[in-house]
Amino acid sequence: MAADWSQLPRELLDLISTHLISETDLLRFRSVCTTWRSSINPFTSRFPILPNAGISDTTWGFYLSKRTIFRVGLPDPDPAQTHIPWLIKVERDNPQKTHLMNPLTGSEFIPLLPGFPRSLNLLNFRVSELGQEYALQYISYRPNANSIGDSVTLYMEKVAFCNVGVDGFVLLTIHVSGKLALLRKGERVWNIINDLPEPYDDVLYHNGEFFAVDSTGRTVVVDWEKSVLNVVAGSVFGGDKKFLVECDGELFMVDKYLSVGPENDVEEDDENYEFYEDFDCFMSERTVKLEVYKLDREEGRWVEVKDLGDKMLFLGDNCGFSASAEEFPGCKGNCVFFTGQNREDDGLVKSRGVGVFDLESGSIGAISNDAGYSQLFWPPPQWLHSDPLNLEEGLDHLNI
Repeated sequence: MAADWSQLPRELLDLISTHLISETDLLRFRSVCTTWRSSINPFTSRFPILPNAGISDTTWGFYLSKRTIFRVGLPDPDPAQTHIPWLIKVERDNPQKTHLMNPLTGSEFIPLLPGFPRSLNLLNFRVSELGQEYALQYISYRPNANSIGDSVTLYMEKVAFCNVGVDGFVLLTIHVSGKLALLRKGERVWNIINDLPEPYDDVLYHNGEFFAVDSTGRTVVVDWEKSVLNVVAGSVFGGDKKFLVECDGELFMVDKYLSVGPENDVEEDDENYEFYEDFDCFMSERTVKLEVYKLDREEGRWVEVKDLGDKMLFLGDNCGFSASAEEFPGCKGNCVFFTGQNREDDGLVKSRGVGVFDLESGSIGAISNDAGYSQLFWPPPQWLHSDPLNLEEGLDHLNI
């Protein structure tokens, strides 16, 4: 006789749910049956307002927000047609409201397109989680604010997040001074680590450890219990901005080369002229090249990678993640996606865009110029807002 999983004790279900870190796992847990669904809340305001001591003079402090990056595809796509999946970043600030964002720039997709469903039943799609990001949002109090979301300014910092025990956590971020800052749940003061050969560029929680890389590529593992740094890789001189990203369980670093000069420093016959026209940022700072490295922990160094195979790396403002081109028909691997400024016709920097770098050819360009990549982010694919399945109510859905 088969076991009746719906009869599991509520105490056991509560215990299981405390170990569900992924939103995808939480969704699947709640979709098993009505008993499992009712045992836990679909939305948990997990993070309190964090202290400002050691970070800022703001009265309220910081709010830690969590976002999840999803790949959304059809459950049974027609093999005779090409259905490009959708990449989306999701943030829930309360059970009734969900924000849809560009996975790399973080800009919210407002307004939504006509005909776009206001409720998406994720159980009707093939959904996979590609990554999570945590960001500190500086809170500026306004008397008429109805929620934390109404009181947040545009000031944000990337955070590496580590679960400790059942409900504890540790945060690692980069202080305004360029130093590393730690905070354990329940502490009232951020711990600034006074190790600063060079300012730090990025932080990441990977395989149970905090990693941080400075502007030279020097990489350390942070022992959060002792506030001690251990160097695991020496410097990699050359680029201007370092990014950490995980791919297939390995740690990679992307070194971004920037060019800064007058707006007319690129001739019209340059092969990348159109890209520079679209992504020329303030003071004409442009991404001109990317180099990719993989950490060799035993040798204590970064090893340059010339070929990523079918892997695609994504470098966002507050997160990095990877994916296989096999999961995205029409796209090819061995490339890196990154953010850049978008200069409008009037010359003003108005919005951020996404560029792509091909490791094989060394070419760089805006994804809007490539039919295979341009539909990854926005607008959403036609099948998403034309399929009647999207309008159904389900066990779990996103209210947008």
